[in-house]
Amino acid sequence: MDVIRLLGIRDTPLSVDEVLGAVGDHAAGGTALFVGTVREQDHGRPVRLLSYSAHPSAADVLRRVAEKVAADYPVAALAAVHRVGDLHLGDIAVIVAVACPHRGEAFEACRRLIDDLKQEVPIWKHQEFTDGDAEWVGACD
Repeated sequence: MDVIRLLGIRDTPLSVDEVLGAVGDHAAGGTALFVGTVREQDHGRPVRLLSYSAHPSAADVLRRVAEKVAADYPVAALAAVHRVGDLHLGDIAVIVAVACPHRGEAFEACRRLIDDLKQEVPIWKHQEFTDGDAEWVGACD
């Protein structure tokens, strides 16, 4: 059975329950979950709205990132989903989860998964500030 249970780039709201359910596995003694949400400030500037855009290759790159994490850690199950489109304060932008035999491995693999996703998957963030200014930020930074 493939340890990569759920991957996706979606324009609909993300579900923590769905991701957590996808990584449930009796071989795992530890499951680590990360949820990234839209915060009200970035670098001290009040944020009004975020919009994420993905390159057509984003899903394939996400799979490669997940496969590498699964190869480098004793992963029993792994899931990662990222939202695209307009998001408001408090909306969930990304969820990753990893289940491993032990908690330390789960924490390490989950951290690696979110860090590599942000570094490698071609998803860009356009943020609008309350003062009317806006900027593009590469999620691959």
